Amino acid sequence: MKTDSNIKLDVQEELAWEPSIDQTKIGVAVDEGIVTLSGEVDSYSKKIAAEKAAKRVSGVKAVAEDIVVKYPSSLDKSDTEIAKAAVDALEWHSSVPDDAVMVKVENGWVYLTGEVKWSYQKYSASNAVKNLVGVKGVSNSIKLKQEVKPVLVKDTIEEAFERSARIDAKGIVVTTDGNTVTLSGKVHSIKEKEDAEKAAFRSPGVLNVVNKLRIQYYPSYA
Repeated sequence: MKTDSNIKLDVQEELAWEPSIDQTKIGVAVDEGIVTLSGEVDSYSKKIAAEKAAKRVSGVKAVAEDIVVKYPSSLDKSDTEIAKAAVDALEWHSSVPDDAVMVKVENGWVYLTGEVKWSYQKYSASNAVKNLVGVKGVSNSIKLKQEVKPVLVKDTIEEAFERSARIDAKGIVVTTDGNTVTLSGKVHSIKEKEDAEKAAFRSPGVLNVVNKLRIQYYPSYA
């Protein structure tokens, strides 16, 4: 099993490998497999990129993200300006239904609420606003409300896992109870665990995913 020192080194190397961020501005601390990222970046997209890079590393159990987004004064925007830009971005995004999402902005944080039928529409709303200048964070509380009843949901999800190059389908057990899907078994990283949950959410009729997947790491370190 990896030691905290091994994990810290791997996370630092993964951050250095990520072209969109300057790893020298991000601090890394590891305690019992839990990674804490700190420092300062000049856009929200870079903050997200650092978090995703850490989650890709084998041995990481969780990521506590304390990175601060601080824009240059020339790019700083008021909450009103960010809200207007967010509304425009959602209107232009073809995957987000018209008038389905409400926007609130407070201290640079964008809060999304409302109801959509599909999980991809929920995540598309986040993607539409996360790269806007001035945004310091996105809280997505959009709810899913589907009219389609789950039909062969279990088979559909398992087939999606089999198709995915990022998910080891052999270690995942899928159970269903109405509109709720429960994932159990083992995966090899936080990223794989999250990918499995997203894949399950994409299945027609699924409104809730209970992710009980456990992370089993490759024994690359003694």
